[in-house]
Amino acid sequence: MSEKPLITAKNLSVHYALRGGLIGPKPFVRAVENVNIEIAPGSFYGLVGESGSGKTTLGRAMLQAAPISQGDVLFDDGEVEYSLKNLGKKELKNYRKLAQLIFQDPYAALSPRMTVRDIIAEPLEVMGLTKSRAETDERVRKIAAKCRLNVEHLRRFPHAFSGGQRQRISIARALVSGPKFIVADESVAALDVSIQADVLNLLKAIQKDMGLTFLFISHDLSVVAHVCDHVAVMYLGRLVETAPTRTLFSGPRHPYTKALLSAIPSLDPDDRGKAQKLEGEIPSPTNPPPGCKFQTRCPFAVDRCRVEEPLLESAGTEHNLACHRWEELASL
Repeated sequence: MSEKPLITAKNLSVHYALRGGLIGPKPFVRAVENVNIEIAPGSFYGLVGESGSGKTTLGRAMLQAAPISQGDVLFDDGEVEYSLKNLGKKELKNYRKLAQLIFQDPYAALSPRMTVRDIIAEPLEVMGLTKSRAETDERVRKIAAKCRLNVEHLRRFPHAFSGGQRQRISIARALVSGPKFIVADESVAALDVSIQADVLNLLKAIQKDMGLTFLFISHDLSVVAHVCDHVAVMYLGRLVETAPTRTLFSGPRHPYTKALLSAIPSLDPDDRGKAQKLEGEIPSPTNPPPGCKFQTRCPFAVDRCRVEEPLLESAGTEHNLACHRWEELASL
């Protein structure tokens, strides 16, 4: 990556302790394990994987909303630099202005007792970013207009809106503090397909207009292919492959990535029936298998895979993956 990254995860791990017995060490969940990732300014960076792979936890750790057990997350926008593991209260308050989250469910994320104006204005008031109600109203109207909400919408309550309109309200609330980094966690998953495209196009337009950087978390690879310029594939808390979107979709190297991409529905009759079915369930993060974490489901696993965990290595320009046999399998 030639451009200096806006946000970087270095050997990042997030573990959650579980209740255990009185004797012996307490068990814990390895939600994220030794992740390294760099996101360039202005990027629309996709993060994909099955449910339970650690995508949401990684996104929250990069917002300082999940505990960092090991490693660190570094933020550098050219004006301020933060180490998220060592943020004081003042620095954390300022980082909250610069990094925001768009929630998955627009129905659950909005208070039914607040008007749209008050919902969007809440971050400004909580963070003390405006000095008067008039200034707050002006900022709310400006960001609402960017999200295709008019003045009449601001007077209403969330129940009066459709799912797509509610998500636009959620987006406006996330943008009103003037952030530079946005985590969009399954932000269109709860919407009808016909509405998804409208929200995705809005996000892309806002990104270009405001110079934002997105971490776009999704299980829908067809959506990721449409909006993202770079993609990371996650499995059981680890990154298994990262590459520019075109590179990943045209030439996936990791068996897990290949299986995910093969499951995307195709209109070509010749492609039907070619999906690589993943056998079994993703293992528990409290008791991950030894060696490669994908070896329990991988049809190409050999003895080495069962004892030695592969590290991310270069497979080309900006293309990295963690697989012992990727060069052998490239010809298959």
